[in-house]
Amino acid sequence: MEIRIAGTVSESIVDGPGLRYVIFTQGCPHNCEGCHNPQTHDFSGGKIVDTSALFEECTSDPLNSGVTFSGGEPFCQPEPLYVLGKKFKERGYDIMCYSGWTFEELLEKANHEEFVEKLLSITDILVDGRFELDKRTLALPFRGSENQRLIDVQKSLSEKITILYEI
Repeated sequence: MEIRIAGTVSESIVDGPGLRYVIFTQGCPHNCEGCHNPQTHDFSGGKIVDTSALFEECTSDPLNSGVTFSGGEPFCQPEPLYVLGKKFKERGYDIMCYSGWTFEELLEKANHEEFVEKLLSITDILVDGRFELDKRTLALPFRGSENQRLIDVQKSLSEKITILYEI
């Protein structure tokens, strides 16, 4: 299956807990002022790659323990990310996603978009909410602004309330 990406990082310690493989999706509707990755906003930018190549690249490194879907906006390409993420989960990797939408907005989208629901179903940690320049901070792990939350997606889905992820 194909996906449009801006790029990857093969070993990251800043995009989630542990050593992670990071896929930066291409295309974002949010256009947050001060965005760390403005080159990922154009939906026709980046490059189209096969998800199996991304899977092989990540799993060839025995040090990676998790995969992060960043962007751009990963939930604009939920089907290929779900298919890819499911393969990662089967190999024991944890999945972290960044989204400019809040968890509650994603749950609403999931009511109408099958693969948003499916992508959430395999996501362990979600960083949600738009980056807000006036709330920018370097003090919070894995987040760019104070309004963004680290959400334990599986507990939240199970208990039907938003539960923050404990580092």
